[in-house]
Amino acid sequence: MVDEDDLILFRAAVGDARPLRHGPRFLHPLPKPRPIPLQSLRDQREVLIDSLSDHVYWADSLDSGEELAFLRPGVQNQVLRKLRRGHWVTQSELDLHGLTVAEAKLELVQFLQHCLKNGLRCIRIIHGKGLRSKNREPVLKNKVAHWLMQRDETLAFCQARAADGGGGAMLVLLKS
Repeated sequence: MVDEDDLILFRAAVGDARPLRHGPRFLHPLPKPRPIPLQSLRDQREVLIDSLSDHVYWADSLDSGEELAFLRPGVQNQVLRKLRRGHWVTQSELDLHGLTVAEAKLELVQFLQHCLKNGLRCIRIIHGKGLRSKNREPVLKNKVAHWLMQRDETLAFCQARAADGGGGAMLVLLKS
C-alpha cells in the first residue's frame, strides 16, 4: 500500500545503507534500587504509637470551657487566637469518623509523620461528634487532644469553626 513516489524517495534517502551486524551486545545493568527497611519502619511506627499514652491528662493546657483548645507553653496567646480565626490555610485533613481508638491512633501517627515530612503546618483533624457511639458522646475527641499534646511538634489546636466541622473537628498548628 505504499505509493510508488514514496518508495522512490525512501530508496534515495536510504541509498547505500546496510543493516548492522548482530554481534554480542553489552547492556549496561541498571543500578539496583535501595532496599526499603520495612522492619525498621515498622519498629519506628510502633515506637511512635507506644509513645502516645492514653492515660495522660494535661488539664492545665486545656481551656476550661466546652471548646477543646491547647497552646504549648512558651507559645504566644495570639497564635491560638489566629488559629481560631482561620489565619492559616488548612493544608490537609484527616477524617477519623467511625474508627476504633486503636485505628485512630495509628492513623493519627501516620498522618502527623506525613505532615511533618511534607512541611504542612496547619491541618484539620475530624474526630466526629460521637453521635453513633454508645453514650452518644465523642469518643475520639479527648483521645486525639491528649495524643496531640504529647507530640512536641504540636504548637496549638482548637475546635474548628462551624464551617470547618465545629465540635466534630479541630484545627492543629504544627511546628514549621
